[in-house]
Amino acid sequence: HKVDMEKLLGGQIGLEDFIFAHTKGQRKEVEVFKSEEALGLTITDNGAGYAFIKRIKEGSVIDRIPVISVGDMIEAINGQSLVGARHYEVAKMLKELPKGRTFALKLTEPRKAFDMISQRAAGGRGGSTPLGSGRGTLRLRARGPATVEEQPSAFEERAISKVDDLLESYMGIRDTELAATMVELGRDARDPDALAQALDAQLGDFAFPDEFVFDVWGAIGDAKVGR
Repeated sequence: HKVDMEKLLGGQIGLEDFIFAHTKGQRKEVEVFKSEEALGLTITDNGAGYAFIKRIKEGSVIDRIPVISVGDMIEAINGQSLVGARHYEVAKMLKELPKGRTFALKLTEPRKAFDMISQRAAGGRGGSTPLGSGRGTLRLRARGPATVEEQPSAFEERAISKVDDLLESYMGIRDTELAATMVELGRDARDPDALAQALDAQLGDFAFPDEFVFDVWGAIGDAKVGR
């Protein structure tokens, strides 16, 4: 087996997956010149106060800094500790950093202990009984207990993709975890006002503009009818 960062850091664990621990490794302090509004980072968190780099966009500002890697824990920005922050709070802070200025990132990379582990060849030992269908996922939540749920429906996948595109257009970030949270909040909303109230209650720190909320409402509606 090899580590799948999408599942390891994405808050959704298949019933037949292994769970690996993120053990702190080398600490790194990096100065980054923000030459563009979008840094090319997707951030996630483990629900326990630690935010991680989930994805780095190819050719982006961060991609051009080899020392920064997927899996790094973001410990501080410009000396401000991020321990205890949610992924969207970290993304918002990075977005608000002024363009044309240098900022400092304090990172902790995971201890790498998987180099000798590779994908198991097909046709392994027969006769084993599967533990489950593999379609269920364990959803980790900041509030409330973890729950076993089915994988995202086709509607949810379409809606998350559309909302993720809107996040990049309005905020310069791509964050599928944040998009999934917004789709979950908007799935049963009666109208844009209800969606706005739900977003304010859960994600009020973002202060989403009205036109953005209206576009999110439209994107979720389009996804429901298969567009």
